[in-house]
Amino acid sequence: MKLSAPIKKGILEVVCLLYMLLLIYAAVSKLLDFENFQVQLGQSPLLSAFAGWVSWGVPIVELVIALLLLVPRFRLVGLFAAFSLLVMFTTYIIIILNFSSFIPCSCGGILEKMGWTEHLLFNIGFLVLALIGIRLITPSKTVENTVKIKRFFITVLGFFVCSIGVVILLFVLSEDIVHHRNNFVRRFPHHPVIKTHEMDIKFNSYYIAGIDNGKIYLGNVSAPLNILVIDTALQFQERFIIQLSKEVLPFLRVQVRVKPPYFYVVDGTIPIIFKGNINDWKASVLMYGKVYFSLIEPTDAKNFAFRAVSSTKHRNVLGTLKINGTTEVKLADNLLKKQIDGLFDTDGMLLFNEQLQKVIYTYYYRNQYLITDSHLNLDYVGHTIDTTSRARIKVAYINSKKQYKLSAPPLLVNKSTSTYGNYLFVNAGLMGQYEPEEMWRKASVIDVYDFLHKRYDFSFYIEDQEGHRLEHFEVKDNLVVALMGHKIITYRLQTKGFAPSNFKLYKGLSDSKKE
Repeated sequence: MKLSAPIKKGILEVVCLLYMLLLIYAAVSKLLDFENFQVQLGQSPLLSAFAGWVSWGVPIVELVIALLLLVPRFRLVGLFAAFSLLVMFTTYIIIILNFSSFIPCSCGGILEKMGWTEHLLFNIGFLVLALIGIRLITPSKTVENTVKIKRFFITVLGFFVCSIGVVILLFVLSEDIVHHRNNFVRRFPHHPVIKTHEMDIKFNSYYIAGIDNGKIYLGNVSAPLNILVIDTALQFQERFIIQLSKEVLPFLRVQVRVKPPYFYVVDGTIPIIFKGNINDWKASVLMYGKVYFSLIEPTDAKNFAFRAVSSTKHRNVLGTLKINGTTEVKLADNLLKKQIDGLFDTDGMLLFNEQLQKVIYTYYYRNQYLITDSHLNLDYVGHTIDTTSRARIKVAYINSKKQYKLSAPPLLVNKSTSTYGNYLFVNAGLMGQYEPEEMWRKASVIDVYDFLHKRYDFSFYIEDQEGHRLEHFEVKDNLVVALMGHKIITYRLQTKGFAPSNFKLYKGLSDSKKE
């Protein structure tokens, strides 16, 4: 059915008016709440790496297209531009819903209250309006000729394909940058952790000594031989006192490590390791007088990874300790790389990943972590997503005490760590781009790295409890156990793409390396 010229003009005016209202409202909404819009783009799994220029570019482009639609002679260009922009937005939503590792919040503006599916349908409706407008504004003689009709549809198809291609290209580039060359933009899935249980443990001096078989073992720095055992549902608790076979020693930094059925009592200021069984909590001397250490982690019943200060180079070194009748010590003094003094600049955290038999050392003051096998053969050097590659510390030598000390507060990059399966969890010390400052004042951020695939995956918040920040945390499968003040709190970690059981795919390889 042929439409009269006035009707065609009326429909065209309505289409252009609807687009102008949509684009102007969307652009103004973004600009009025620009900081929030930029933060939301920063959390987008598709555009986080380009959030800076996209956050300015999108509202500017929307206003320019609205201006083109206002002027009759430029309406065809404006409608093609609007069509392309809506195709990009629609492609973005389809990728978010089907190919993204997580689904972020809405981008705000007029569609802020809509879900992603409603958003998609809304966009498709406006795409149809754009095609109607383009068809109406095209001179009739153009569409009456078969060749011209084909050219018209080829043009529309060209804009459609190119628009999709741009978004796919941005997605691929952003994924590569975020996973491997991140410019310090974190990605936060929607509600990745759910608080499950909470218990008041009365004191703030506890630390997590181990988690296994549905039980959490807490040590206490104030009462170092006291152990509190709590089930992971935080319903029941038991208290035990460790009995040592040799107690009259000048202990300074006693720590307990629980690896059922065994537990270990260590104090590196005294070269001693006790070993016992959790069935009776009695411990006897396993090693004494062989090696001093500042950090130590059992890798199995008779082997340990440790950090000590080299007596010859006077800097931190990593080493292994094997106790099997005799005591065998091996140093890997080439692993920790000196930048300033070799002590403070190489300070960090030592972990052992039981599932993959990997030793992990994460620096406090630089964006690096080391992955080695249980014999400290280096697999690779990983990088956290912040940009602090060199430790920002100032060290002074106190001649009267013959020792080095930090002369100014250091820039703390990585606060604490945990590991399970393929993953390294880092309680980060620095705020990234496009992150709300308010959250940093009331929550701690945990960055998640898949160290087998050598990439950053995502981040999540652990909110403060009664003014207390996260002090210690451990991850076991999808269970996150956190200590804050005198509270122990558990969370369930759930987000698309997170698979803590993936380590099983590689377990055969790890088992083959065991002695």
